[in-house]
Amino acid sequence: MEMWKTIVAAAALALASGGTALAARTDLVLAMTLEPPHLDPTAGAAAAIDEIVYANVFEGLTRIGARGEVLPDLAESWTVSDDGKVYTFKLHSGVKFHDGSDFNADDVKFSLDRARADNSTNAQKGLFAAIDSVEVVDPATVKVTLKNPQGSFLYNLGWGDAVIVAPETAETNKDKPVGTGPFKFDHWNKGAEITIVKNPDYWGEPVALDKAEFRIVPDAAAAVPALLAGDVQAFPFFPPEAVAQIKDDPRFKVAIGSTEGETILSTNNKRPPFNDLKVRQAIAHALDRKSIIEAASSGYGIPIGSHFSPSNTAYVDLTGTYPYDPAKAKELLKAAGHPDGFKATLKLPPTPYARLGGEVIASELRDVGIELEIIPVEWADWLKQVFTDKDYDLTIVSHTEPNDIDIYARKDYYFNYDNPAFDKIMDELNLTSDEAKRTDLFKQAQKILADDAVNGFLFELPKIGVWDVKVEGLWENAPIQANDLTKVKWTE
Repeated sequence: MEMWKTIVAAAALALASGGTALAARTDLVLAMTLEPPHLDPTAGAAAAIDEIVYANVFEGLTRIGARGEVLPDLAESWTVSDDGKVYTFKLHSGVKFHDGSDFNADDVKFSLDRARADNSTNAQKGLFAAIDSVEVVDPATVKVTLKNPQGSFLYNLGWGDAVIVAPETAETNKDKPVGTGPFKFDHWNKGAEITIVKNPDYWGEPVALDKAEFRIVPDAAAAVPALLAGDVQAFPFFPPEAVAQIKDDPRFKVAIGSTEGETILSTNNKRPPFNDLKVRQAIAHALDRKSIIEAASSGYGIPIGSHFSPSNTAYVDLTGTYPYDPAKAKELLKAAGHPDGFKATLKLPPTPYARLGGEVIASELRDVGIELEIIPVEWADWLKQVFTDKDYDLTIVSHTEPNDIDIYARKDYYFNYDNPAFDKIMDELNLTSDEAKRTDLFKQAQKILADDAVNGFLFELPKIGVWDVKVEGLWENAPIQANDLTKVKWTE
């Protein structure tokens, strides 16, 4: 009813001013390079799932905003006990799933218990490991008790893997997703497109778009023609190599932002000679990020000096910790007992940023006396040899999980890094929910990793978005893997 009043008022205003009311478009076609395997974010790791359904079809208790901040979603508010272990969530009332069934505290308990169950197929089951119990207080109140305080708990609940689903439809969400979001799933034309439409019964602020189609455009060569022809109006994750063809066209906006993809020269910190800080510092001084970024991401990557996204509010620019200085690199190698350098291997997964960046890095390290044997590997082999078996010297990979600096405290992680001072900061982070304190701890953690030259910190994978200049509200950065359409609209 309120919407109808608004439309009537707008039409009356246009007539009174003697003008003609031109309605803005309410449909949008977005291109994606990869088709998701299915559409259930609670049962798969593929980024393409969240790129369609996150914040659009499915919602969680909290959500992650465009700047990486934690925002309320299905939970309108919450309180935290003094010991940091009990979270009491007050839920929005009057919320319905797309099939018309009511959303309430029972659905929250079902979803969280399902995600952390022994037989859970959730790709990020670890997000829920700290939960001890989930209790329904009343239909609009849920109490979650943790085994131990976890400062990242509210953030974890904002991942796509933590969205709330209904028991009645949970098992069929892969093909027919049913959520509480502002858009409803309409249809999936396999191999071609997935369409969502406006949910007229949405509990929150209504969206401007009536329909959004996610069209699969797997070939980078087809991306530009699709935009130029008007078949596609937005390409939120545009291929870097195609930007030059479209960046000067006034019909389009090219937005260069950042992702959560820290691209690094991963280093086996326990394998000699990489267990020597001087050797790792030498490698850091030998890396010219500018040349690497040019080769690996067509110049669009954002330099980083630690394992943290530049789009995060707690980011510290530490790229100057070990500036590009081949002479200094040679000095350090000599001081470490390698005056003539040494030989090592560089295992490269199949992604262009790794293969192209690897050639440049091998050349730069050769200049200071380190001879790298490049070993191309397929993803399955990389996961087995490097990630699981830790059988490697150096490799290049992008870590795309959000806010994942805590991986450096994992004792079985493939970096083989061990620093009690860093671990202590991670422990403090888990006990801290105050945002200002968390920011300070994140900054301390970044500096330790930079000083220790744990890995060769290269660049943040760029998020290159290209869309019609009349479209506004799409995310320029990607703090998580998403195409949040809740604020997207066409201007006149």
